[in-house]
Amino acid sequence: MIQSMMNWLSRHLRSRYVLLLEEDVARLRAENRALVNSLLGTAGFPPVLPEDDARRGLVGLPPVRRRTWTQIAREREAAAGRGAAEK
Repeated sequence: MIQSMMNWLSRHLRSRYVLLLEEDVARLRAENRALVNSLLGTAGFPPVLPEDDARRGLVGLPPVRRRTWTQIAREREAAAGRGAAEK
């Protein structure tokens, strides 16, 4: 009787522990994805979409990314350089 109660209790506690670990993994993955997307956004690349959402069909159109002033200035410099080279 006591042995069966101990088995049930250990299974119950272990399953809660595994659930907590899985939630922590999901949180860390979301945090890592956010950090990677932040770095990609700084470099001017579109964000990485999570694979889970793609598998479930939850991915729609990617959000419109606004360019930073640095990126706009680089494009203007490049366009001015091309315009001066053509004349």
